Amino acid sequence: MRAPPLIALLAVAAVGGGFGLYWWNAQAGQLPQGLAHANGRVEVERIDIATKLPGRVLEIAVREGDGVARGAVVARLDKAELMAQRAAAMAAVRRAEQAILQAEAQVAVRQAEVRLSGVELKRGMELSRTGTMPASEVDRRKAQNDVASATLEAARANVGDAKAAWEAAKAQLLLIDTNLAETDLTSPTAGRIEYRLAHPGEVLAAGGRVATLLDLSDVFMTVFLPTGQTGRVAHGSDARIVLDAAPDYVIPAKVSFVAAEAQFTPKAVETADEREKLMYRVKLSIDPALLTIYRDYVRAGLTGQAYVKLDPAVAWPDRLATKLPAAPAHAGH
Repeated sequence: MRAPPLIALLAVAAVGGGFGLYWWNAQAGQLPQGLAHANGRVEVERIDIATKLPGRVLEIAVREGDGVARGAVVARLDKAELMAQRAAAMAAVRRAEQAILQAEAQVAVRQAEVRLSGVELKRGMELSRTGTMPASEVDRRKAQNDVASATLEAARANVGDAKAAWEAAKAQLLLIDTNLAETDLTSPTAGRIEYRLAHPGEVLAAGGRVATLLDLSDVFMTVFLPTGQTGRVAHGSDARIVLDAAPDYVIPAKVSFVAAEAQFTPKAVETADEREKLMYRVKLSIDPALLTIYRDYVRAGLTGQAYVKLDPAVAWPDRLATKLPAAPAHAGH
């Protein structure tokens, strides 16, 4: 009985992929001196898009797998309550402005009173010298002038208080406007939506996650190298990545991180003879410019082979020369 065509194709693909992986593993044992080899897994930096304020989700503007640009709106929260608070804050600002005008008017009145009491005091002192006004009346006018001066200073202080209240009202309005801007949850960078974690109508607490974003400008493979090789790896060293899913292509990379402390090899990549060795985590990053061109091909979790230069003078063998697929039609846009 003949197998269905689809099953036959899958069988051929599995055999072909297995042969490609076997070939690369066999070639790894024939590397020139000065090159290191390790297994690894492609990772993409993940960013949680979360709420700063509690609120009800009004709209989710993306689906899982959607590509988003930097600054694109991912979700919106209901802003009705904040709009009501803003109206109240605007009213408080207007009240504070009126209070300043009233306080300044009071200052003008008190200044007039000080001038009048000053004139009366001066006239009283002149009359007192000629004996036509008793000293007690002069003392009364002097006290009246002192009271008017003190009242003027109090009025000026009220102007300062009114202006401070106006500044506070404006600050409250600015805070509300800032919170209103936070109701539009935007993407901090260009990337791809991995998971949509909320739905319209849900009420989220502050810090509630709405979606997970894959940062397609930060893609790397994590490998583990033994102590003897790690000591020869320099930051920025050239590397090559060959994915198990695409063994015909060789992706250039750079060493962007070397762990300061050793650890046991994780089970995901350990082999029988490595279990007793301490290994160092090494991060191989792919050029963001290259990722921009091939962003539609980026997949987290793909396994593959990594090759790292321990000696910068060593040339890459022909089979590890950079080889990439044809640039997609969107490249450069």
